[in-house]
Parts: sequence; C-alpha cells; structure tokens
Amino acid sequence: MFKTILPVSIIIALRFLGLFIVLPVLSLYALGLEGASEILVGATLGIYAVSQMMMQVPFGVLSDKIGRKEVLFIGTLIFLAGSLICAYSQSIYLLFIGRFVQGMGAVGAVGTALISDLVKEEMRARAMAFMGMIVALSFAFSMTLGPVISGYFGTDKLFLFTALLALLSLSLLLGVKNAPNIKSADKTKVNYINLLKDENLYRMNITNFLQKTFMTMAFMSIPIVMTRQFLWHEKELWYIYFTAMIFGMLSMIPSVIIGEKMKKSKEMLCIGIAFFMLSYYFMGYAKNEWFFIVGVVLFFVGFNIHEPLMQSLTSRYAKVKSRGATLGIFNAFGYFGTFCGGIIGGIFLKYYSMTQIFWIVFFISAIWLALMLTLKNPSFLQNIYVPVSQIRQDYQRCLEDTKGIIEWYIMNDTLVVKFDTKMIDKDDILAGLKN
Repeated sequence: MFKTILPVSIIIALRFLGLFIVLPVLSLYALGLEGASEILVGATLGIYAVSQMMMQVPFGVLSDKIGRKEVLFIGTLIFLAGSLICAYSQSIYLLFIGRFVQGMGAVGAVGTALISDLVKEEMRARAMAFMGMIVALSFAFSMTLGPVISGYFGTDKLFLFTALLALLSLSLLLGVKNAPNIKSADKTKVNYINLLKDENLYRMNITNFLQKTFMTMAFMSIPIVMTRQFLWHEKELWYIYFTAMIFGMLSMIPSVIIGEKMKKSKEMLCIGIAFFMLSYYFMGYAKNEWFFIVGVVLFFVGFNIHEPLMQSLTSRYAKVKSRGATLGIFNAFGYFGTFCGGIIGGIFLKYYSMTQIFWIVFFISAIWLALMLTLKNPSFLQNIYVPVSQIRQDYQRCLEDTKGIIEWYIMNDTLVVKFDTKMIDKDDILAGLKN
C-alpha cells in the first residue's frame, strides 16, 4: 500500500511545502511592498484560499470524469505560473494577483481522491495518516527553511523555490499509478445540494473551515507579535516553528491510534478543538515571549491531532461516484476558512489585540465542539469484496432489496459492497450474492 501511495503523497507534500514555506514570513515581507497595509497583507495572505475554494469543486468533478492524474497535471502547471508572478512582484497588488493564480491550481482534493481510489477503505485511514505524516514533515521543513531562506536570500527567492517544487511534482506525476477502473451501480446524477446537506459531511466541512481559519489567524499573528512585541529577529522564528512542529508531529501518533484503531475519531477531533481554545488563551494573554511560545506549541498539537483524521473521515462518508466532488467541497470550505482567517487576523491586529482574537476563538470553538459531539462515527460502516466471477447474475436486484446496503460498485473485477453493520450481517449479504 505504502509503495503505491508514496509518489502521490510526495506530490501533495511538495505542493503544501510550496504553500507553507512562505507563511512564516509572508506577512513581514508583504508589509514592505508598495501600497501595503495590514488589511491588504491579510487579504494577500489568504487570497490564494479564495481561488482554491473556487476551483476545488470544479477540479474534483472534472477528476471524477476525465481522471485524477490529468487534473493534477493541469493544476500543478497553474500553480507554477502563480509562483513566478509572486517571485517578480514589486507591489502588494501584483503579489495579491500571484497568490490568487497560485490558488487556482487547486489539486489537493484530487490528490486525496486518487489515494482513496488506490487503497481499500479499511486501509484508507492508514493511507491518509501516512500522507498526513509526509505533509507534516513538509510543513516542519517549510517552517524551518522558509525563515532561513528569506532571512539570507529574500522572500522573493522563496517563490522561485516553489516554482522548482512544482516542476519536480510534474516529473513525479509521470510515475504515479493510474486509479482503478470503478463503475458505480448508481446511474443517477450527483446532487450537489444533497452533498452540502448531508449531516455528517457538513459537520466535516465546518471542521475544515474553522481549523483553517484558526491556522491562518495564527500564521498572520505569530511573526508580527514575535518581531514587534517581543523583538525577535525574522531569522530566529524557525526555532519556534520547528519546536512546535516536533510536538505537533508527535501528537499525530496517538491521534491515529486512538482515532482509527480504537474507533475514537470524533473524540480526538473534540480534543483538538480544546487545544485550539487553550493555545489562543496562551497567545492572547501572553506577558512574555515564553508564554506566547507555549501557545504556539499547543496550537500545532491541536492542528496535527486533526490532520490525519479529517480527510479519512470525509472520504469514508463520501460515495464512490462523487468522491472527487465531496472532497472538493470539503477542501473548498477549508480554503475559504484560510481566506477568512487572513482577513480577520489582519483586522484584529490593526485595530484590536490577540486578547480579542482569543475570545472570538473561544466562543466559536464552544459552538464547534457542541456540533462535533453529534457527529456519527463511521466505524459501523464496512465493505466486503467479492470477485465478480463468484456472484449471481441478478446480484443488483438482490442488493436493491436488502436494507442496510449503502452503495455498491465494480472495481476492476471485484464487487465492493458498503453496508451498515447495525442493520445487516456480512454473512447474510454474501449468502444472498452467491446463491
């Protein structure tokens, strides 16, 4: 499994590395450009998320129709063009445009959908956790490398580096395995309104939105507070990010074990929310730099508790024929949160303080926590895999007449049936298929 998904995971990680590497220093760099203000900088920090939000669903739907690899190629080329625009920007407005174009290469959901296609659902949590670990490593690497490259060579060189990463991703894409041939038994058109209304999916969409909102607010605030209030130098910021990411990556291990193996994903998501609330308390009421740094570490712990679980849960709630669209919507909510976080962070840093940001986070998180307590755990959903050669000819009528069947589809030469274990037993389904 890991050999199959490694190239895709690396491509996704390189893409996130290209986005993350500028986050620790972008707000400082952008403030020095022609026409810059705190609010414009916040908009520039988050505008790529708006174009990501706009393109996630179209790219997800397109990947359901023409293929995952083809859409990954198109999106990576667009990201490359945006990186070059950013690298040669002299004003905040051109940087704004470049970040917008970067975001139009919205292939995160497509990459996740490809991994979901390549592995069985029972192995998907491990696959997503593996991908999450690779992305987390790229995140840690970017938090360390970004301030160093920016401090010694200039932030504009970071954007040239992201362009090189895009070229590397294109070369790796040539070796990625094609998704299996999947034929869904459901021939009806996908109802996108129903995807938005699904009680489990909309909770996961809100989770992604709020997690990314808080993330961007943190990245907007951390470098400005540390350099202005606590007088740290830009080159020293990597110490904080690197330390925080070590703790964050360590938190992913119990998150996967407790969330997936012990079937406590919902509980781990709630614990992550509690860490967000606590982290912003430390950052909002910090009287010295060390108190603030503790808040940064707590934030990264909460963030990385969430990361290996969110994509996996969402893909399990999605049906196979609309997997790309479902993950596209999920990622669109996340990127909209990224944009909102940049705007909110810029406004509050200009007119208010970190203390006011804490209270906003606290009240929103309390509502979020109450909503997540009602999320249904998908552990009761299971799949069975039966070779097509072993099933009866009228199997479709058999499945249609059986309560507890969620969906079924043909993957290569295998019939895959997802069912609710609370309503029907696996042996009963097999008996009906083979008699």
